Amino acid sequence: MSLFIQKNALASYMEAVQSEAGKGSVASYIPALQQADPDAFACVVHHGREREEAGDTGVRFTLQSTAKVISLALALMDRGEEEVFSRVGMEPSGNPFHSIQALEKEKPAKPLNPMINAGALVVADLLEGNKPDAVVHRFLRFIQQITANPDVDICAETAASERNHSDLNRALCYFLKSHHVLENEVEDVLNTYINLCSVRVNSCDLARIGSVLGADGRDPETGEYLIPAWTAEMVTTFMVTCGMYDASGSFAIKAGIPCKSGVSGALLGSLPDGTGIGVYSPPLDSHGNSAAGTRLLEKLSSDFQLSIFSGRL
Repeated sequence: MSLFIQKNALASYMEAVQSEAGKGSVASYIPALQQADPDAFACVVHHGREREEAGDTGVRFTLQSTAKVISLALALMDRGEEEVFSRVGMEPSGNPFHSIQALEKEKPAKPLNPMINAGALVVADLLEGNKPDAVVHRFLRFIQQITANPDVDICAETAASERNHSDLNRALCYFLKSHHVLENEVEDVLNTYINLCSVRVNSCDLARIGSVLGADGRDPETGEYLIPAWTAEMVTTFMVTCGMYDASGSFAIKAGIPCKSGVSGALLGSLPDGTGIGVYSPPLDSHGNSAAGTRLLEKLSSDFQLSIFSGRL
């Protein structure tokens, strides 16, 4: 399959849903994120050597929770399925991404899935490296390889801002540590997680990540395996069941696109034919997902039959 949409049509779709951004609000619990331009809007569709883009595609933003997709892939490559899922579950939570309530109910007290904050903290703890800086550097190199962009870096300002406002994630770490779910020290795990979330990309980078995942882990241009096929398949399955937090079920019904959101306004989409979609629009809906971005993917899916449940792809 070639690209399903051309630039002019993509821009028209974005214009049609731009007003949805006005119904959302830019994340404020991390002060650095509050500086984002609420009117910024970008979308890139990547397939093989083809790419269509529209909007503010040069704007850079931090991965935030879209980093959980790549950290899970790397942890699975490091530790294997059995070890990873002995410490984090596979079930949708039905709770907000930062909830501590679900942990208190689970016996043993392991997070329900890797896409919520508690689960992503465990995944960060699983990444191989003898020191937090080494873990983060390795993760960054991995992202640079997948995006084919050596300029991908860590936004120090966002990381510092998040570090100064991480009481809830720190509490999750201490809870997990007290139940012997974390191996490393709380501050080391927290700093690793914050730095992963603070990796800075643009929407083209995001679309290329989606393309690699959708192509069974292969580089869309060279065909080289960057991620094992079974790992890419598992990661995209989690994107369907858990990638949009407590709106994952409704998004699966309305759009049917494996997708992961981030509170920066990022949306990472991946289709099983190797098409990747990267969207950026900072205002968030009540679930913490990009308000305009979510609506854009729903409309594209409806008009171009992109749902993985439609049988077309």
